[in-house]
Amino acid sequence: MRVQSLTLAAASAALLAPTTPNAFPPQPAAWREPPVRAADLLAKVRDCAPVSGGRYRSDSGAPAGIPVCDTRGAVFWKADMDIDCDGRPGPRCNRHTDPYFSDSTAYVQSDGRPLSAERLPFIVVPAPSRIWDYRKYGVGGGSVVAVVHRDRVQYAVVGDTGPQDVIGEASYSTAKALGIRADPHGGGTPSGVTYIVFKNARVSPIEDQAAAVTTGERLARRFVGSR
Repeated sequence: MRVQSLTLAAASAALLAPTTPNAFPPQPAAWREPPVRAADLLAKVRDCAPVSGGRYRSDSGAPAGIPVCDTRGAVFWKADMDIDCDGRPGPRCNRHTDPYFSDSTAYVQSDGRPLSAERLPFIVVPAPSRIWDYRKYGVGGGSVVAVVHRDRVQYAVVGDTGPQDVIGEASYSTAKALGIRADPHGGGTPSGVTYIVFKNARVSPIEDQAAAVTTGERLARRFVGSR
């Protein structure tokens, strides 16, 4: 009987107790926009308004048939991808793995050291010439780039310069992120890569990949939404 009385008393107290809102109501999950799709970026660069005074080769000795195109907010080109392993040497990029290895890059980190092709996604732009001078279009070291291959998008920066008449090169890290064979000796892909360089948009320090991704995603979303 004592147990029953206590149970009834507890139930009565629960009914009479005032109800109060939860002091820590569940918080909604943070909403994040989905990443910009490769297809949406490619749809914005179907047509080319050439801005270069001539055309580039994909490799030394190849026919010159690649223009640099101008569009609102960016310049772009469609080319192959050769693997740049230049910069600070590492286990994947050094004089033994790359017969053309150079321990320097046109642009350097905030500490003055060359960039690391193994760690930092970056692309190579042709050195200024009569064909095209990237500096006149708001492009330079640290400029943010969307590199598109098939259904993948990798945000990178402009980190090095190459021959004046050749275009289509990116770092080991860029290729690996896009699923392209990153071997500096025989890797890369012969076609199907689109390089979209956003004008007047740079990250500093140049080695801050997180900033390149954040800025690139924001610029890409604006780019695909532009008319």
